[in-house]
Amino acid sequence: MFIFDYHKIIIMKKALALIFCLIGWFALIGQYYLAIENKTTSILETNFRFFTYFTILTNIIVSIYLTIVAFKKDNNENSGILTAITVYITIVGFIYQIILRGTWQPTGFQRIIDELLHSVMPVLMIIFWYLFENKTALKYIQIPKWMIFPVFYLIIILIRGNFSGFYPYPFVDMTKLGFTKVLTNSLWITIFFIGLSMLYIRIGKALKR
Repeated sequence: MFIFDYHKIIIMKKALALIFCLIGWFALIGQYYLAIENKTTSILETNFRFFTYFTILTNIIVSIYLTIVAFKKDNNENSGILTAITVYITIVGFIYQIILRGTWQPTGFQRIIDELLHSVMPVLMIIFWYLFENKTALKYIQIPKWMIFPVFYLIIILIRGNFSGFYPYPFVDMTKLGFTKVLTNSLWITIFFIGLSMLYIRIGKALKR
């Protein structure tokens, strides 16, 4: 009975991963098409800017992860990877809904893609995390490792922005806000990241109990 149920869970996991990753790749390809179609700079610069958005990079990570889960034979994985990715995409959704949604009003195909990247994928990953993460092994000591990607990302966009003048998000625009304000904003986002990570771990432990 246990083996039967285990196989059913694996089949469901792979099926959902496949469906979710197809949605993710569709949204990413659609956004890339729109970026090229509506470019205001050279192709090279457009591509650089496309890959400086945390939304894009995180959705790529999400889609790659789900693709691997959907097609790999071995379903064992290190606990915490799914939680880290879910934290990243949750931050994407939260910051967009609270801070960025009112800054523009996309229409047509752009609105569909926008909702998929910022609203649908975060919800789908939270569902996937709830169903399949190995919550018993989650530890607070894992959080510093989870921070490597967002901290490295922040450093890169600030360095590149200093030379190119382009910052992907208004709250890290050094030109308009200055170093102190950007540093403050980054600190608050870091605190939020740590708090959200701790919340996921706490919820995970509570669910297992």
